[in-house]
Amino acid sequence: MQVTSAEILEAARAGDRAALEALYRWLAPAVLGYLRAQGGRDPEDLASETFMGMVRGLPTFQGDERAFRSWVFSIAHRRLVDQRRRLARRPEEPVDPGVMPETRGGDAELEAVDRLGARWALEAVSGLTAEQRDVLLLRVLGDVSVGDVARILGKSAGAVKSLQRRGLLALARQIDPEGVS
Repeated sequence: MQVTSAEILEAARAGDRAALEALYRWLAPAVLGYLRAQGGRDPEDLASETFMGMVRGLPTFQGDERAFRSWVFSIAHRRLVDQRRRLARRPEEPVDPGVMPETRGGDAELEAVDRLGARWALEAVSGLTAEQRDVLLLRVLGDVSVGDVARILGKSAGAVKSLQRRGLLALARQIDPEGVS
Protein backbone atom coordinates (compact mmCIF):
# COMPACT_ATOMS: atom_id res chain seq x y z
CA MET A 1 0.00 0.00 0.00
CA GLN A 2 1.37 3.41 -1.04
CA VAL A 3 1.20 6.18 1.57
CA THR A 4 0.13 9.54 0.17
CA SER A 5 1.68 12.88 1.02
CA ALA A 6 -1.61 13.93 2.61
CA GLU A 7 -1.41 10.91 4.93
CA ILE A 8 2.21 11.71 5.82
CA LEU A 9 1.28 15.33 6.58
CA GLU A 10 -1.63 14.21 8.75
CA ALA A 11 0.55 11.71 10.62
CA ALA A 12 3.22 14.39 11.14
CA ARG A 13 0.59 16.79 12.49
CA ALA A 14 -0.29 14.09 15.02
CA GLY A 15 3.39 13.86 16.05
CA ASP A 16 4.37 10.64 14.25
CA ARG A 17 8.18 10.58 14.26
CA ALA A 18 8.48 8.53 11.05
CA ALA A 19 6.25 11.01 9.22
CA LEU A 20 8.28 13.95 10.55
CA GLU A 21 11.45 12.23 9.38
CA ALA A 22 9.91 11.64 5.93
CA LEU A 23 9.04 15.35 5.66
CA TYR A 24 12.57 16.27 6.69
CA ARG A 25 14.17 13.90 4.15
CA TRP A 26 11.87 15.28 1.44
CA LEU A 27 12.62 18.97 2.03
CA ALA A 28 15.99 19.21 3.81
CA PRO A 29 18.20 19.10 0.67
CA ALA A 30 16.23 21.87 -1.05
CA VAL A 31 16.00 24.03 2.09
CA LEU A 32 19.73 23.64 2.75
CA GLY A 33 20.51 24.43 -0.90
CA TYR A 34 18.35 27.55 -0.72
CA LEU A 35 20.04 28.76 2.46
CA ARG A 36 23.52 28.08 1.06
CA ALA A 37 22.76 29.82 -2.21
CA GLN A 38 21.42 32.81 -0.30
CA GLY A 39 24.77 33.07 1.49
CA GLY A 40 23.38 32.31 4.92
CA ARG A 41 26.03 32.00 7.60
CA ASP A 42 26.03 28.40 8.88
CA PRO A 43 23.20 27.19 6.62
CA GLU A 44 22.97 23.89 8.52
CA ASP A 45 21.99 25.78 11.68
CA LEU A 46 19.47 27.85 9.74
CA ALA A 47 17.99 24.67 8.27
CA SER A 48 17.75 23.22 11.77
CA GLU A 49 15.94 26.32 12.97
CA THR A 50 13.64 26.07 9.95
CA PHE A 51 12.68 22.49 10.73
CA MET A 52 12.23 23.24 14.43
CA GLY A 53 9.83 26.00 13.40
CA MET A 54 8.09 23.55 11.11
CA VAL A 55 7.63 21.01 13.90
CA ARG A 56 6.33 23.69 16.30
CA GLY A 57 3.84 25.04 13.77
CA LEU A 58 2.80 21.78 12.16
CA PRO A 59 -0.18 21.04 14.44
CA THR A 60 -1.90 24.20 13.20
CA PHE A 61 -0.80 23.97 9.55
CA GLN A 62 -3.66 23.61 7.08
CA GLY A 63 -3.14 22.81 3.42
CA ASP A 64 -1.88 20.35 0.85
CA GLU A 65 1.64 19.30 -0.17
CA ARG A 66 2.32 22.46 -2.24
CA ALA A 67 1.08 24.74 0.53
CA PHE A 68 3.25 22.83 3.01
CA ARG A 69 6.36 23.19 0.85
CA SER A 70 5.69 26.91 0.45
CA TRP A 71 5.12 27.27 4.20
CA VAL A 72 8.44 25.57 5.03
CA PHE A 73 10.31 27.82 2.58
CA SER A 74 8.65 30.88 4.06
CA ILE A 75 9.99 29.77 7.47
CA ALA A 76 13.48 29.32 5.95
CA HIS A 77 13.30 32.76 4.34
CA ARG A 78 12.26 34.40 7.63
CA ARG A 79 15.12 32.66 9.48
CA LEU A 80 17.55 33.94 6.84
CA VAL A 81 16.22 37.50 7.11
CA ASP A 82 16.41 37.28 10.93
CA GLN A 83 20.03 36.11 10.71
CA ARG A 84 20.96 38.95 8.37
CA ARG A 85 19.40 41.49 10.74
CA ARG A 86 21.16 39.94 13.73
CA LEU A 87 24.53 39.95 11.96
CA ALA A 88 24.06 43.55 10.83
CA ARG A 89 23.57 44.57 14.47
CA ARG A 90 26.44 42.44 15.83
CA PRO A 91 28.97 41.43 13.18
CA GLU A 92 31.02 38.38 14.14
CA GLU A 93 34.80 38.19 14.08
CA PRO A 94 36.26 35.73 11.54
CA VAL A 95 37.80 32.53 12.92
CA ASP A 96 41.39 31.59 12.09
CA PRO A 97 41.21 28.47 9.85
CA GLY A 98 44.27 27.11 11.68
CA VAL A 99 42.19 26.56 14.82
CA MET A 100 39.33 24.86 12.98
CA PRO A 101 39.06 21.07 13.34
CA GLU A 102 40.07 19.06 10.30
CA THR A 103 37.24 17.10 8.68
CA ARG A 104 37.48 13.97 6.63
CA GLY A 105 35.45 13.45 3.49
CA GLY A 106 34.35 10.58 1.33
CA ASP A 107 35.07 10.32 -2.38
CA ALA A 108 37.41 13.23 -3.21
CA GLU A 109 36.52 13.25 -6.93
CA LEU A 110 32.78 13.41 -6.25
CA GLU A 111 33.26 16.10 -3.65
CA ALA A 112 35.39 18.16 -6.04
CA VAL A 113 32.82 17.91 -8.85
CA ASP A 114 30.00 18.78 -6.43
CA ARG A 115 31.93 21.77 -5.12
CA LEU A 116 32.72 23.03 -8.63
CA GLY A 117 29.05 22.80 -9.60
CA ALA A 118 27.94 24.45 -6.38
CA ARG A 119 30.62 27.14 -6.72
CA TRP A 120 29.52 27.89 -10.30
CA ALA A 121 25.89 28.12 -9.23
CA LEU A 122 26.71 30.36 -6.26
CA GLU A 123 28.87 32.62 -8.44
CA ALA A 124 26.16 32.75 -11.10
CA VAL A 125 23.40 33.80 -8.70
CA SER A 126 25.72 36.23 -6.89
CA GLY A 127 25.68 38.36 -10.06
CA LEU A 128 21.92 38.83 -9.76
CA THR A 129 20.16 41.49 -7.75
CA ALA A 130 19.09 40.35 -4.28
CA GLU A 131 15.45 40.35 -5.37
CA GLN A 132 16.15 38.29 -8.51
CA ARG A 133 18.19 35.83 -6.44
CA ASP A 134 15.39 35.52 -3.84
CA VAL A 135 12.81 34.82 -6.54
CA LEU A 136 14.89 32.35 -8.55
CA LEU A 137 16.07 30.37 -5.55
CA LEU A 138 12.57 30.07 -4.12
CA ARG A 139 11.12 29.16 -7.53
CA VAL A 140 13.87 26.72 -8.60
CA LEU A 141 15.32 25.24 -5.41
CA GLY A 142 12.18 25.63 -3.36
CA ASP A 143 9.77 24.70 -6.16
CA VAL A 144 7.47 27.37 -4.71
CA SER A 145 4.66 28.80 -6.86
CA VAL A 146 4.71 32.39 -8.14
CA GLY A 147 1.82 33.31 -5.84
CA ASP A 148 3.53 31.84 -2.80
CA VAL A 149 6.86 33.54 -3.64
CA ALA A 150 4.95 36.81 -3.91
CA ARG A 151 3.45 36.23 -0.45
CA ILE A 152 6.79 35.21 1.11
CA LEU A 153 8.60 38.27 -0.30
CA GLY A 154 5.71 40.72 0.06
CA LYS A 155 5.51 41.44 -3.67
CA SER A 156 2.86 41.14 -6.36
CA ALA A 157 2.75 38.07 -8.61
CA GLY A 158 3.54 40.32 -11.58
CA ALA A 159 6.65 41.65 -9.84
CA VAL A 160 7.77 38.09 -9.07
CA LYS A 161 7.30 37.06 -12.71
CA SER A 162 9.23 40.10 -13.89
CA LEU A 163 12.09 39.48 -11.44
CA GLN A 164 12.17 35.82 -12.49
CA ARG A 165 12.31 36.72 -16.19
CA ARG A 166 15.05 39.32 -15.69
CA GLY A 167 17.03 36.95 -13.44
CA LEU A 168 16.85 34.11 -15.95
CA LEU A 169 17.94 36.44 -18.74
CA ALA A 170 20.89 37.62 -16.64
CA LEU A 171 21.91 33.99 -16.00
CA ALA A 172 21.54 33.17 -19.69
CA ARG A 173 23.82 36.12 -20.57
CA GLN A 174 26.43 34.77 -18.14
CA ILE A 175 26.34 31.37 -19.85
CA ASP A 176 26.26 32.64 -23.43
CA PRO A 177 26.90 36.41 -23.64
CA GLU A 178 26.46 36.51 -27.42
CA GLY A 179 23.42 34.25 -27.67
CA VAL A 180 20.98 36.25 -25.53
CA SER A 181 19.70 39.68 -26.42
